[in-house]
Amino acid sequence: MPSFIRQIPLDTATQHHDHDFHQVVIGLRGQAEFEIEGLGGSITALSGCIVPANHVHYYAGTGDNRQLILDLPAQAPSLTGFHHELARLFDAPRFFTLDDPLRRYLDFLLHELAVSPASATATQGDRLAATLLGCLHARLAGGAEPDRHRLDLQHLDRFIERRLSSRLSVGDLAREACLSEAHFRHCFRQQTGLSPWQYVRRKRLASARRLLAESRLPLSEVAALTGFANQSALSNACREAFGQSPSKLRRVGHPASSRTAALAGH
Repeated sequence: MPSFIRQIPLDTATQHHDHDFHQVVIGLRGQAEFEIEGLGGSITALSGCIVPANHVHYYAGTGDNRQLILDLPAQAPSLTGFHHELARLFDAPRFFTLDDPLRRYLDFLLHELAVSPASATATQGDRLAATLLGCLHARLAGGAEPDRHRLDLQHLDRFIERRLSSRLSVGDLAREACLSEAHFRHCFRQQTGLSPWQYVRRKRLASARRLLAESRLPLSEVAALTGFANQSALSNACREAFGQSPSKLRRVGHPASSRTAALAGH
């Protein structure tokens, strides 16, 4: 299946879904808000986000907006064969801003899409997508030289716990650590072996599991307290991480209550 590139406005009402292909969204005009499995951020003209396959994401446009969207199946030519390393871009969601060379390439890409005949759209889309992904990979993969900077993980853990119910971006964590976002990403992965997004997601899941085991809070409230957009997002995350729904995790955490409920049914 080839890559597919389109230009559309996003609905101003909040929508959510997930899909079995990767996506890159780049703002062309106006603004849009995204939350991808608890990682939130804004997209304005010439900035964008990476949405890995099967990640629930919420999004809404603001006013007159237009976005360039690349739909990228895992087996697309732009992510396989010679380009297989580019698939690492989708290890985790992230937000980015285009630098001057990429802005010029975006102008070229839009021009090519406008003049290419419909019969060449699929082939041309793969070529254009591969070049864009290669440039993004070169910029986002981190290339910083290793250094001896040590992050205060205990301080960051306390910061994350205080903000767990809120949208939390890598930029928020980087500012708390007094580092640039690129340097922070590099140091964080060097020190923990995880991306910041993976680390925060584990914190959210651990806190949700604890609340499910220790409280009778409604699932919607557990989701809100641990930074998941809603009960559906929490359920999807629990099934992916633990292989069980939140309700099942709650029953495991409250065996006595489960036995009582079972006896009451007889």
